[in-house]
Amino acid sequence: MTVRIGVEEEFHVLDVETGELVPRAETVLRGLPEKRFTAELLQSAVETNSDVHTTLDGLLADLRRARGDLRDAASRHGLAVVAAGTVPFLPEGAARVTPDSRYRRMVGEYGRVAQEQSICGLHVHAEVPDRDTAVRMMCLIAPWIPALLALSASSPFWKGADTGYASWRTMVWQRWPTSGPVGCYPDARAYQAAVTELIDSGVVGDPGMIYYDLRPSDHQPTLELRVCDAAPRAETSVLIAALFRALVMRAGARLAHEPVPRCPGRHEWLRAATWRAARSGLEGNLIDPVSRRPAPAARVIRTMLTRLRAELEACGDWETVSELTDRALVEGSVAHRIRQVAAGEDMLAAIDELVVLTGGGERSRRRPAAHALSVAPAALHRGHVEPIGG
Repeated sequence: MTVRIGVEEEFHVLDVETGELVPRAETVLRGLPEKRFTAELLQSAVETNSDVHTTLDGLLADLRRARGDLRDAASRHGLAVVAAGTVPFLPEGAARVTPDSRYRRMVGEYGRVAQEQSICGLHVHAEVPDRDTAVRMMCLIAPWIPALLALSASSPFWKGADTGYASWRTMVWQRWPTSGPVGCYPDARAYQAAVTELIDSGVVGDPGMIYYDLRPSDHQPTLELRVCDAAPRAETSVLIAALFRALVMRAGARLAHEPVPRCPGRHEWLRAATWRAARSGLEGNLIDPVSRRPAPAARVIRTMLTRLRAELEACGDWETVSELTDRALVEGSVAHRIRQVAAGEDMLAAIDELVVLTGGGERSRRRPAAHALSVAPAALHRGHVEPIGG
């Protein structure tokens, strides 16, 4: 049976002329349906929620439609929206908190960690039969999700500088006390006991603040992937959703034969693998989930694709996913692409490229603003670890 999937995409709100992040989410959201378009912690970001889909064509059309609605709403006010882990320019005042009691409590408790969450992610929900199954799947799926992060990497810049990372968003996000790889649990009861213990400790305020890279949804019968950068291309979001669905289906098949799979433990390597993916993207090594040794990103991703072929074919996804994967590996990560644009022109040109990739029309011909400095070649090379291989 084909597993149903849904996607949440987060977008930065930018001033068209300056390319700067602006706290004007309310302006963009005005008039858009609340079920599909929502506010985030900071007023400089908005989120879209797709319908539930069984086909990749349906999901892609849904994402493109939502992006078009956002683009049109923003453009009426001299604004643009960008799907990327981070954007280069973060002026003072952009990180204004959305007027919501829960968000205000979070800022009061976590201070700068919350105030500096000017980042956007991609979340994928895959249907599961029950919560016990979702919890048991996590241990089987977790080794492969750093490769999904590498496919999404789109955030090399932070506060006008090249960080040297393909996904700086990951580094910012991992400051939350409950972020990162999830452990293994025998069933939903054990997982819930761990969540309750965290809440009782006072470290987090509610189950919604369990920010693991994978988690069973607290309000839907799904397993949720949370590790990825927001993807400028809608096709990348679809590719990641398809691969995640296949991982869920493969895990479900294994659980049918081994209801409580034996866990090898030693999960510290998963955090290291996530760091490696955030550092390198598709332009260097990842940690191979089988050997736990470095291997070219292309080799790891193609290995994953081969392992998932039966599940992808069962959904009718094999040809589409193969084509999208080949394109991703040939073109490289968005992080690498916008580094090249910034090095050849300036930072505003890189922002324009992100707007276009998100679905915002043609690149602007405007003159660079004073802060739109070119990225020096040294910075470009610092972020590029190794060429794509394999």
